[in-house]
Amino acid sequence: MGDLDAAEEALQDAWLEALVAWRRDGLPLRPGAWLLTVARRRAIDRRRRRRAAPLDLDALPAAVAPAAAPGEANGEGVVDDDQLRLIFTCCAPGLPSEAQVALTLRLVAGLTVAEIARAFLTPEATIAQRLVRAKRALRGHKAVWREPGPGDLRARLPSVLEVIYLVFNEGYAASAGPDLLRHDLVDAALRLAATLAALLPREAEVRGLAALLDLTAARGPARTDADGALVLLEDQDRTRWDRALIGRGRAHLAAALDLARPGPYQIQAAIAACHCEAASYAATDWPQIVALYEALERHLPSPLVTLNRVVALLMAEGPAAAWSLFEEVAADPRLAGHHRLEVVRADLLRRRGRHAEAARTYARAAARAGNARERAFLAARAAACRNPPPGS
Repeated sequence: MGDLDAAEEALQDAWLEALVAWRRDGLPLRPGAWLLTVARRRAIDRRRRRRAAPLDLDALPAAVAPAAAPGEANGEGVVDDDQLRLIFTCCAPGLPSEAQVALTLRLVAGLTVAEIARAFLTPEATIAQRLVRAKRALRGHKAVWREPGPGDLRARLPSVLEVIYLVFNEGYAASAGPDLLRHDLVDAALRLAATLAALLPREAEVRGLAALLDLTAARGPARTDADGALVLLEDQDRTRWDRALIGRGRAHLAAALDLARPGPYQIQAAIAACHCEAASYAATDWPQIVALYEALERHLPSPLVTLNRVVALLMAEGPAAAWSLFEEVAADPRLAGHHRLEVVRADLLRRRGRHAEAARTYARAAARAGNARERAFLAARAAACRNPPPGS
């Protein structure tokens, strides 16, 4: 019987050993094969120490199996990237989509339960239970827990796309920790999206996701200053944006739109393209962005999407129009306690001249923010609102 928990422990042991051995000896010729060998040995050692039956190492199939050079795809339907193949494997049929995604984020991307919960707007306890149930459902079902064949890819594609998207989101705006950006996650998501687009070039939402990640990551170099502090979009030096990524993202978006199968990743990519094409924050086509968010809500109803539309509406029509929509979305229980809700509330209050209320709200948002850089920025905003410039 396969033991997913034991397989996870064995892989973690292998990664820890790699941190020491690879720093000392250099990267092996085939890192995947190296990890698989070590993981198998550690799994056997653990079982021997526990005097239990041998672990069924089929629970480790795609995790670190030898493959061609990373990022290569040798034809549609053949996944040659180790990590991408493992994501497809973990998005196993028979599990609810949310369970597939949560399990893959935990096992493959290494996200914490808290980070996954933040992505789903769900309590940590709920995510922890979901992971336990998913592991229990997979235990002993080796026919399900297997690498997908070419005919399985499209059935698993929605969950795979969501995994890559959420990995990128956590990397681009880290929910916790000392740094705003986690470059390892951003780079991994960009690579996975590009590999998937090469593997399935006629899938519109695959191209849409690749476009979205490229166009968003292009702004990364300007999102922080020399000290790592947060720089808002309106204050960014646009000459620092990565023009190569913007060009690649535009090409992916054009290819996606040519396929005439619209979806949420393409719409989000179009929003990102509006930002990238604007010469300045003020020159951004805000009415177009509002319309795109309205379209996105029809494809992907979510309080965070609506909250983003509030911000776009603020820029397009002013705080009065935005406030009405904000009051609607603020009542959604999924946003209760979310610092992003308080950030938008504070921005609206500040722009309406209600500085004392804005200061208290920024402080409340700072207390709820998990990321140190974002927390420092919000605390500074609160202080500025307590002492607004004359006439503001």
